[in-house]
Amino acid sequence: MNRQARVLRETGETRVEVSLDLDGSGRGSIATGIGMFDHLLEQVARHGLLDISISASGDLEREAHHLVEDVGLALGQALDEALGERRGIVRFGHALVPLDEALALVAVDLGGRPHAVVEASFRRDYLGALPTEMVSHFLASLAQAGRLNLHVRLLAGENDHHRAEAIFKALALALRQATRPEPRLGGEVPSTKGVL
Repeated sequence: MNRQARVLRETGETRVEVSLDLDGSGRGSIATGIGMFDHLLEQVARHGLLDISISASGDLEREAHHLVEDVGLALGQALDEALGERRGIVRFGHALVPLDEALALVAVDLGGRPHAVVEASFRRDYLGALPTEMVSHFLASLAQAGRLNLHVRLLAGENDHHRAEAIFKALALALRQATRPEPRLGGEVPSTKGVL
């Protein structure tokens, strides 16, 4: 089964290229021009055992909003395309991840219904050049384009770097679980409706 996708998203503000292999080994090649954002996306590749390549450029002279949003949309689209009809996958995944004093909970449902609930606040306005408000916006964009239900709860933490990184590591583990093929399904859609 080929569970790979390549997406090119070009707008008047940004250009984003994404390649994704759901059955990878955790290799990430991320270049967005926002160092902290790259670091967080690398966590998704490594801990999700996904091979992800992202090259993104544009519009950083104003601020990071459009670029971060478009990376979320492009990565979500790649996830949706790589999943195909979503036959024979576990579908649900969740993870509770500590990082020093921080603790994050992420749950996903790859059932095709996009929705995001993100309960995560930060003390600082920026992590490097990444506006902290864009963490939740990225996650919402990913859920929208990826057609997934995503719940994020930041349960503890003092250090904003740790808090953000715990969220992305939990996302990685939840996606790793939910995208995993389940042989007992025999290639069937994981829904009592028969469709997703």
